[in-house]
Amino acid sequence: MVYPFPHIETTPLLTTLIEKHSPVAVGVSGGKDSDVTAFEVKAYLNVVGHKGPLILVHSDLGRVEHPDSLPACERLATRLGLDLIVVRRQAGDLMDRWLTRWQRNVERYSQLLCVKVILPWSTASMRFCTSELKTAIICRDLVERYPKAVILNAAGIRRQESSARAKAPICAPQVRLTSTTFETTGYNWLPILSWSLEDVLAHHRIHNFPLHEAYATYGMSRVSCAYCILAGLDDLKASAMNPANHEIYREMVDLEIASSFSFQSDRWLGDIAPQLLSKTQLTGLAKARQCAAQREQLESRIPRHLLYTKGWPTMIPNRQEAHLLSDVRNAVADLMQITIQYRDPEAIIARYQELLELNQGKKRYQQDTHMSVPHQHHLWDIEHSL
Repeated sequence: MVYPFPHIETTPLLTTLIEKHSPVAVGVSGGKDSDVTAFEVKAYLNVVGHKGPLILVHSDLGRVEHPDSLPACERLATRLGLDLIVVRRQAGDLMDRWLTRWQRNVERYSQLLCVKVILPWSTASMRFCTSELKTAIICRDLVERYPKAVILNAAGIRRQESSARAKAPICAPQVRLTSTTFETTGYNWLPILSWSLEDVLAHHRIHNFPLHEAYATYGMSRVSCAYCILAGLDDLKASAMNPANHEIYREMVDLEIASSFSFQSDRWLGDIAPQLLSKTQLTGLAKARQCAAQREQLESRIPRHLLYTKGWPTMIPNRQEAHLLSDVRNAVADLMQITIQYRDPEAIIARYQELLELNQGKKRYQQDTHMSVPHQHHLWDIEHSL
């Protein structure tokens, strides 16, 4: 019988590491692609005689997850006879991370550590939801679990999904798996890069393995968070059809209202299923939308050269510019009901001077010690992310 699916992708390096019985972890989400990856990696390792550890790993993002995601991973582990390792962020789930980020960003604005108010949400270009709450936590667990090993971290990514993923390598070093303490290194492995959507769906049918209810019951095209920053309109609406997702929907809309930042750059989550919102929330959402427009208009007055680069000022505003910044800061603070420091022009000039000198001192320290020091923006995020 001819095998009906594409072969999984490997490289000479992967072959060597598998022959040496390196630990292999398959990241699973409950989604169709990670299902197939787990099936195919296990089959492949069995064929080549791999005797090292093989596990499934799921990073649980908490109340933003679909209710069927963890059960789907458990069904997969049971079917394949593999251990499922479930990891979580100790400081709270993804919703907690967004809420905390908003609180910290308000404080940053108060302290003039940013010139414009910063949104609470992850974005397509700033996916800390993936980097912090999935990749970092999974890799940390694997490093501690398999000391002195070269670890392979397999994921269900396909070239067909996007232009960026079309360029993804089959195998690449994963720096988060490198630890001098535990003497580990590791690689990302993308075994089903060449598979099509039709291949993946056919695999589920042939193996009689059920799809996540987000696909099967609600018709969604992908499984990630219940409401994902990258989701299209149809998937967001489909997710809102699931009663189990209503509570987190309302909580996320509350953060839109409190922050006056829409969940996606071109879409307010509150517009997806307004029938699920209270009258108070609908009123708050309308006010938040007006607030956002006014804030953006005010902040558009700030000249680009007064914005921070990598979290730091690059120059000191003159008196006229400081008056402009003062007008904008006070208007934004009053609009958003934020208590701020550095309200008057003199205080703003002094703050720019202070931060500029601090950054220059950081650069001198970096040159003297040959150490890489994170910029102020990253220092803040690192301090409050874990």
